[in-house]
Amino acid sequence: MIERYSTPEMRDLWSERAKFAAWLEVELAACEVWAENGRIPAEDLWAIKHNARFDEARIAELERTLHHDVIAFTTNLAENIGPAARHVHLGLTSNDVVDTAQSLRLRSAGRLIMEEVAGLISDLRQAAIDHKEIIMIGRTHGVHAEPITLGFKFLIYYQEMLRNRTRLEAAFADAVVGKISGAVGTCAHTGPDFEKRVCAKLGLPVAPVSTQVLQRDRHAALVCALAVCGATIEKIATEIRGLQRTEVREVEEPFSSGQKGSSAMPHKRNPVKCEQLCGLARLLRGYVVPALENIALWHERDISHSSAERVILPDATTLLHYMLRLTRRVVTGLHIYPGSMKRNLERTRGLVFSQRIMLALVEAGMSREEAYEVVQSAAMKTWENEASSLRQHLLADPRFTAVMTAEQLDAMMNYASFLRHLNALYDRALR
Repeated sequence: MIERYSTPEMRDLWSERAKFAAWLEVELAACEVWAENGRIPAEDLWAIKHNARFDEARIAELERTLHHDVIAFTTNLAENIGPAARHVHLGLTSNDVVDTAQSLRLRSAGRLIMEEVAGLISDLRQAAIDHKEIIMIGRTHGVHAEPITLGFKFLIYYQEMLRNRTRLEAAFADAVVGKISGAVGTCAHTGPDFEKRVCAKLGLPVAPVSTQVLQRDRHAALVCALAVCGATIEKIATEIRGLQRTEVREVEEPFSSGQKGSSAMPHKRNPVKCEQLCGLARLLRGYVVPALENIALWHERDISHSSAERVILPDATTLLHYMLRLTRRVVTGLHIYPGSMKRNLERTRGLVFSQRIMLALVEAGMSREEAYEVVQSAAMKTWENEASSLRQHLLADPRFTAVMTAEQLDAMMNYASFLRHLNALYDRALR
């Protein structure tokens, strides 16, 4: 991932140095188990552990000739270890090292991501509480519907992020496993106990069965979970973008001192952070298809998944980590304009009360069909005449005044009446 959309922690985690360090960790764990089994003399194990070093430039130089990155790596180790290097990589195949080491890095990536997920959940929960009383219009199809609160929006996002946390925890747990099962997965040269003990030293669960590689449904499910979380971020960002439009301007993403919105128009305050998040969510979703296509490999393994994974796993985890961190800055720094919310509530001149009034007419004895027609007729006249109100047209209709007084109508036309059940929703959702 380019530096612009990376975080320092993820850049370090997915660096070439970190990759080789993880490979070495797996190789050393295998050597320790061989030593415990009596296959590696103590003095050779000492030489391996104290002399095992790698040089990225030397590995790259070797790979230009060998065309095999793992052999280049073990060759470089041997150059530094000396004769005891004959025990390194004993009974292993390349992907025993590569896949298991990748799981080590995915575990670290998961910890970084879950830390930001927890932070965003906390931020959304607090925003739901802080903005619980700020009344605004709810919209369906982009059209004014009935009043809600700004906090209610964040309550929705809070619950969705809880679901993302569950999905991500399960996906990382499924993907972060080890395998030391050999060339076709039969443990022919090491044995299942060896595999279990090496993985235990690395703190990894062992895959119950594998081929030469861990099965890629694990990684596909992880990338899908990352993309779903990214889609939730896009959902939040899209809503803020919509509410920041000049005609609406109910909320606005943070705009810092000295920030410029346009090279041409000095007045501009554009939702560039949220637009960036939406674009990156598209990119993140793009990794799902190669992740799914990596599942079907020839026989016990081919290499078609490898080139794709070198890109999609570092990029997907890095992108989501960056997106989560940016979303937290947006949510906690949001500018809120209750005055605009009040003006927008009143723009339709009472139309938001149409359902409440229709139900009251039904309760008063009118058929639902007639009640709907009475209220819709008054509503359509209100839409067509911007100088009029729903109240005015209802009171001009004798069908309405036959069952309801002006005082009863006025008692219904208050915004707080829509929100009397909100506390119960909060109690249910804020777990």
